[in-house]
Amino acid sequence: MWLFAIFDLPTNTKKERGDAARFRNFLLNNGFTMFQYSVYGRPCGNESFEEAQRKLIREALPPLGEIRLFSLTDRQMAKMENYVGHVRNDPEKDEQIMLF
Repeated sequence: MWLFAIFDLPTNTKKERGDAARFRNFLLNNGFTMFQYSVYGRPCGNESFEEAQRKLIREALPPLGEIRLFSLTDRQMAKMENYVGHVRNDPEKDEQIMLF
């Protein structure tokens, strides 16, 4: 299963830009991969781990903006198609080894 965070954060002021950068860095430091500038995802081995990640994100939310969290199964992720221009790239592979 994969957890995704998609967001639209304001960047009008220096503080807002800092808040947005801190949130993006938080996601990267917690194992998320940037799929697009405001679309980040990470594999989660089970629902308990996913809920723990959701809790961490809720605690790190910037004061302004819109953030959506959603999950996709591995099967749904495998159906994703990725294009750069008219050229299809292989979808991202889960190469992370989860140790418990």
